[in-house]
Amino acid sequence: MIYCNIAFVIISIWVCASVTAFSEDGIVLDKHHDYEEMTTILHDVKRKCADITHLHSIGESVQGKELWVIIISENPTVHEKGKPEFKYVGNMHGNEVVGRELLLNLVQYLCAEYLKGNSTVREITRSIRTHILVSMNPDGYEAAYKLPYPKDYVIGRNNANDVDLNRNFPDLGLVQCVTGDSNHLGFNREYMRIATEGLFLEPETQSVLEWIMSTPFVVSANLHGGDLVANYPFDNSCHGNNREYHGSPDDRTFQYLALTYSQNNPAMDTFTGCDLADGFDHGTTNGAEWYSVRGGMQDFNYLASNCMEITLELGCVKFPAAHKLPYYWKMNKESLLRYMETTTCGVKGFVKDADSGEPLPYSRIEVQGIDHYVVTAADGDYWRVLAPGNYNIRAVSEGYKPAAYQAVLVPECSLGSAMSISFFLRKNVPQESSLEEILRSLEVADE
Repeated sequence: MIYCNIAFVIISIWVCASVTAFSEDGIVLDKHHDYEEMTTILHDVKRKCADITHLHSIGESVQGKELWVIIISENPTVHEKGKPEFKYVGNMHGNEVVGRELLLNLVQYLCAEYLKGNSTVREITRSIRTHILVSMNPDGYEAAYKLPYPKDYVIGRNNANDVDLNRNFPDLGLVQCVTGDSNHLGFNREYMRIATEGLFLEPETQSVLEWIMSTPFVVSANLHGGDLVANYPFDNSCHGNNREYHGSPDDRTFQYLALTYSQNNPAMDTFTGCDLADGFDHGTTNGAEWYSVRGGMQDFNYLASNCMEITLELGCVKFPAAHKLPYYWKMNKESLLRYMETTTCGVKGFVKDADSGEPLPYSRIEVQGIDHYVVTAADGDYWRVLAPGNYNIRAVSEGYKPAAYQAVLVPECSLGSAMSISFFLRKNVPQESSLEEILRSLEVADE
């Protein structure tokens, strides 16, 4: 009888462990997916939701694996005038895998719910062009995936050349510390020379860098693991010290973005850190106040482009057992969706020539009191994410008279809540010289 009871317990445990956890949309939640399986899922989503998805590779890893990006939007293959661009990047550190699985779930969820007619998902798809890079470091993932449990805390973190990709971006934070300038440093040749001195960009870094610089991203998040917190710029401290707060010009808005994620995640919102010394507040932290990172992707986004990116640490365990993954989806699903909605908050509009109506790309959108501007895209469209509050905003374009500041009250963020302000600029017309000035200049010429 004792042997029978033991056998029954063993069989029961085996049966329970073998039951696959599905979401209500039929998504497998309790499985880790290797490169081939990830690729298959992405192609399957592309097939099921062909009208709203575009799957493409932005480059290859060291070992030749594709860096797959799936775009979800009503018109996924092109940038639409007035429609903001958003991105999620997962698995930058190959052995930090929760984000990778969450993004695979999210891609499938958005497709399935769109087909069901889910009003929120349909509105997100209509309002935002969403880009999802499930794995930035597929080589590192494969190295970690093949290890038995318990997984090593380091193996698989770096790429196949043993480089930490989150220390491999141009160190524009150094330039910012020296110059105090936080505006589009990636377009300044001298600044980029300083930021890349002695740096070899890995193929994964180079691909993502070009992606960032070629797409008018507005908001982004980079998904990591090893703690549980939403981390916002700046990541580097100017003195190289940890626990040294280094806020960006958009510090208030970044805090708002981080809280949008953490307060919709019950576990993150109440967590103070895997290390008792962390002392996170409502699951958020300034990067430099936690520990200083140079050459990180988060600061590069903000300093080189329009994009406002935060880093999400999704749990103390980097590579949790598969049966624990459904818990992470439950904790993060709402946060992932709500954070996407921030792309449509703040202020939006166009900058155009007042006479011809032609768009004015690369015009500066300036907010009084915030020393960081964004620039208009090719169609003259812009999006300026701001925390709720009162602001004065204007447009400035080379060869044109600056617009007068316009007052705007930015409301609490909700899907589509951005205030619309467009600017129509007039060209600078050189003042005609008086007859007296012309005669004087001729006399000088004769002498």
